[in-house]
Amino acid sequence: MRIDILCLFPDMFSSPFEQSIVKRAKDRGIINIVIHNIRDYTYDKHRTVDDYPCGGGPGMVLKPEPIFEAVEAIKEQISPGEIPIILLTPQGRLFTQQVAQELAPCSQLMLICGHYEGVDERVREYLATDEISIGDYVLSGGELAAMVVVDAVVRLVPGVLGSQMSLNTDSHTDGLLEYPQYTRPKAYRGWSVPSVLLSGNHGEISLWRRREAILRTAERRPDLLRKAILSTEERKWISESLSNQR
Repeated sequence: MRIDILCLFPDMFSSPFEQSIVKRAKDRGIINIVIHNIRDYTYDKHRTVDDYPCGGGPGMVLKPEPIFEAVEAIKEQISPGEIPIILLTPQGRLFTQQVAQELAPCSQLMLICGHYEGVDERVREYLATDEISIGDYVLSGGELAAMVVVDAVVRLVPGVLGSQMSLNTDSHTDGLLEYPQYTRPKAYRGWSVPSVLLSGNHGEISLWRRREAILRTAERRPDLLRKAILSTEERKWISESLSNQR
């Protein structure tokens, strides 16, 4: 997978993409991340990328020309066909695990990082193929949002993680939060690992994990259960748990 990121502050990506899973994926040639400075696609001596908003108002707006020319120049180098061009904006669709799964099979992605008061509307209307927001809040720029999207997507690319099985139990993968995790020592300060996890009975362990994932989701994120596919028995677990809390 190749990911091109268009931004105003390329140095922000130096450390995050040189650590942990993303770095290993880059070193193994599974992904290629290319950072582009939008200012490199300007023609005036001040490398101007923003201007006052038409109609007045506070702040500055990113101009369309350098963004369009950056995207077109990059596409000429890498692909003659269509690729996802994602504008990172608070007005975009909410980024979720399901959206990450949707993007992971793509061979190429392009991310445009907004800044200041926003981006000229013509970028959204005539250039971007998608708009994504990582949450209902406003950041200073899209660089941090791009890091979040890249990290979430890259770990889903085949071969990036040591075990693909770990993806199946991640929180939000199946609409539920992940079950509690334990490791050694078996007892610490009087707190013990649940005995079922030490039993060696894989059927009982799977049942315990499923139950705990459902009950944890019901307690912490009941809104997620509206979309979860649960059996009659599993819904009974929730009812019993709620009754015990009263």
